[in-house]
Amino acid sequence: MSEIAREIDGSKGRYVLREGAAEAELTYSILSPGRIIADHTGVPDAMRGTGAGLKLVERLVADARAEGVKVVALCPFVKAQAKRHPDWADVIE
Repeated sequence: MSEIAREIDGSKGRYVLREGAAEAELTYSILSPGRIIADHTGVPDAMRGTGAGLKLVERLVADARAEGVKVVALCPFVKAQAKRHPDWADVIE
């Protein structure tokens, strides 16, 4: 799988993982310099079962930790992963 790219446009951002023509993404909204909302995670059928969604969330958590940012998990997938990873409690609200 390729590297995860991070794109920011104003108050919106996303993490993108591309595999051939398929593209998985995790979108977020920037509330303030120290707080973001994880809005949506989308993984196309071609990438299901590859762990692409989890990789996107792991990158979100790693970047949030490195930058001192808290994440509000509105996305059901991010919320479910946070429950499975209690060690993310320092980052995900």
